[in-house]
Amino acid sequence: AVVSTQSTGGEYSYLGTTLRQANIEPMPSLSDVRRVITEYGILPMGSQTVHETAPHVKSIMIAGPHGTGKRMLVNAICSELGANLIDLTAENICGRYPGKAGLTMLLHLVMKVGKLLQPTVVYIGNAEKTFVKKVPKNDMSDPKRLKKELPKIIKKLSPEDRILFVGTSLTPWDADVKSLCQCYQKIVLIPRPDYASRFLLFKELILRNGGRLAPTLDLSSLAKISDGYTPGHIITAVKHVLTERRVQQLHRKPLTALEFVTPLARIDPIYKEEEEQFKKWYSKTPLGKKRAKLKAEEEEGEGGGKGKSAKGGKKKGKGKKKKKKK
Repeated sequence: AVVSTQSTGGEYSYLGTTLRQANIEPMPSLSDVRRVITEYGILPMGSQTVHETAPHVKSIMIAGPHGTGKRMLVNAICSELGANLIDLTAENICGRYPGKAGLTMLLHLVMKVGKLLQPTVVYIGNAEKTFVKKVPKNDMSDPKRLKKELPKIIKKLSPEDRILFVGTSLTPWDADVKSLCQCYQKIVLIPRPDYASRFLLFKELILRNGGRLAPTLDLSSLAKISDGYTPGHIITAVKHVLTERRVQQLHRKPLTALEFVTPLARIDPIYKEEEEQFKKWYSKTPLGKKRAKLKAEEEEGEGGGKGKSAKGGKKKGKGKKKKKKK
């Protein structure tokens, strides 16, 4: 099925500026993620002229909890561009083109086909496994196979090559941060949806699955109690409720919010600890460090301005006293 960026859902966060004024850094909304993916992945790749003149983004990594729509965003990039998708996930290439010569041939073919059939998206699922610190004994996919070669071929890409490497990660902290960030230029962190995004998701998904919005359906309360659930969890709950039989009964038995509570209760939400783990990991990346540095400089600038004005006030006071003595 064709997936567009609009079908990924999500609403703009109107509280972001208010939270920043209160010195609270807000998490990006799903709308922000969609905008960043469009700016870094879709717009430059859509035009050869733009790709050659705009800042060259060779690789993007999308990280986030399970069910946040990482793979869906990759499919959306391909659909919007009409691009070819080449899957280099460790499980997909396991057992194919064995040995060092085989790996060289595989990457040669990927680059040759990618350049001939531009634009091309090279997808790497579980991107952290390529740079994992210790491979689990039960993992037979040889995930570190591309560790040395992947950064080299990404580095060789020129602005004339409309090839984009996109990796997705569920547990990015398992990998070596330095190696991972050297390979992927841009890191996009997908958060759990906020209230506005959940409200919009429930509304769109109910209508898309044959449901009707009735006065008995309290979407506001439904969006409130589903805090911590990802878009994938909400899709599962909506499909569980809106069966073919239930859709046929809608004319005499309208939907209620209570019907969605039971299927949601069976799913484990994204707990705050997991979200904090993603935040902590992101703060260790070069982009996260740069952001923290800018924030610290802003705070120092504000504090320095206050200090100077206070000192200035004291000096004036002393001057006045001296005049009185004379």
